[in-house]
Amino acid sequence: MRSKVVIFLLLISHFIGAQQVTEIKSLDGEYWWGGVTALGSKMPYIQPMESFDLSSQNNNNQVVPLLVSSKGRYVWSDYPFTFSVTEQGIRIDSKYEQVKVQEAGRSLRDAYLDACRQHFAPSGQLPDTLFFTKPQYNTWIELMYNQNQADVLDYARQISKQDFPGGVVMIDDNWQKYYGNFEFKPDRFPSPKSMVEELHAMGFKVMLWVCPFVSADSPEFRELEKKKYLLRWQNGETAMIHWWNGYSACYDLTNPEARDYFISQLKKMQDVYQIDGFKFDAGDNGFYSHAELKAWKSDAISVDHTRAWAEIGLHFPFNEYRACWQMGGQPLVQRLGDKDYSWDAVRLLIPEMIAAGLNGYAYACPDLIGGGQFASFLGIDPNRFDQELIIRSAQIHAMMPMMQFSVAPWRILNPENLSIVREAARLHVRMASYIIRQARHAAATGEPIVRHLAYEFPDQGFETCKDQFMLGDKYLVAPMVEKGNSRVVRLPKGRWKDDLGKIHKGGKSITIDVPLNRLPYYERLCD
Repeated sequence: MRSKVVIFLLLISHFIGAQQVTEIKSLDGEYWWGGVTALGSKMPYIQPMESFDLSSQNNNNQVVPLLVSSKGRYVWSDYPFTFSVTEQGIRIDSKYEQVKVQEAGRSLRDAYLDACRQHFAPSGQLPDTLFFTKPQYNTWIELMYNQNQADVLDYARQISKQDFPGGVVMIDDNWQKYYGNFEFKPDRFPSPKSMVEELHAMGFKVMLWVCPFVSADSPEFRELEKKKYLLRWQNGETAMIHWWNGYSACYDLTNPEARDYFISQLKKMQDVYQIDGFKFDAGDNGFYSHAELKAWKSDAISVDHTRAWAEIGLHFPFNEYRACWQMGGQPLVQRLGDKDYSWDAVRLLIPEMIAAGLNGYAYACPDLIGGGQFASFLGIDPNRFDQELIIRSAQIHAMMPMMQFSVAPWRILNPENLSIVREAARLHVRMASYIIRQARHAAATGEPIVRHLAYEFPDQGFETCKDQFMLGDKYLVAPMVEKGNSRVVRLPKGRWKDDLGKIHKGGKSITIDVPLNRLPYYERLCD
């Protein structure tokens, strides 16, 4: 009898841990998007693709357990799954549940909106509207790990001096004494209060970079370890997690007390220094995918930590994330992952922004203008620097929900090209009222702000178009995403007025000239 019980328990254990497979055979003319923002350039998923594990991978960006199709179908899971693309369709492996295909309608829009209503309904709330109306300026490329008061102020003064629109200044990593500490380095920031006051007086809001990690052998580490606010290994020892800045302990934000304590530290920063908000970095699921990691929430899995980190931002209208799990429809700013300074990276901006929208992240920013990889900007020779790339990157940002500078355009561009980039920033400001309306529409309905043409114009053959996008339902934007001064634009059916005032009949492709100072966009006219 005892042996039968043992065999029964072993069988139960086997089936609980078994992978449950869903094979999705594509319908004729069906295309799929979703799951991973950073895979936007591979969408729709046509070519075979190796498996991607949503529990441990994110490719430096947001992930969500959602796939949507141009034929009105979608899949959703409350848990992370692994998916791959085959010649026949999509394979989904889950160790948590049998993932099912849902029928929602006939189009990409039908699929997305039904999934949204059922699983990540919009909250009706927005991040602070300044994100949409003015550019953001991040100090990372200019200062890197040498964040300091004098240079932060000089950067802000140059923004005003160069006649760029004011907005948000984000002071990036290494302003604080060490990780887990929330005091400015006194040798680099002798008077942080006066710095913030001056930035406010210039018309900027101020954000600080923060992370959930805590430097070992620090007073904060010892206090948090005593309170049991840090993640641990199964043997009870405090976990030291490897991330891009080395090995650190990490807040256990599944613990409500630890979460409230972390929020209180940020609120204190706001009270003492009048900080407006925070850039929340380093919430990547891979940091939490260790099998031996132990949290206050006993059944927590990797993505639960990523989500707990994202939920912190709901307490701050000025927030920004790069890594996220679920949380679609919430008032959180999402940014594309850091990219290098290359035309290949420029070509990623549109498809990844479309992917972000189809993952439920409407309030998104397309990385930093020119790229966020600081090594690309080290030792710049202005005479050999490809200034065209900066211009085209800025033009793409101009008609997105948000635009963010980091490398100082006035440092690397000649006066003529600087003027073009300045105009791109001003165009974004002129579009602000329309962008805000689209953001509010997203808050009410969940619809993306940046939309695939196949989302807005089904059954017109736009499924594989990756170099054009719709800003809301009114503007078709066709920027240059590679070096050159001409391109082909595909216009949907209807009547369209271009940026030069010319009326075009749609339902065809046109070849246009695109000098450096032109950003082609088309206003949809009512018949």
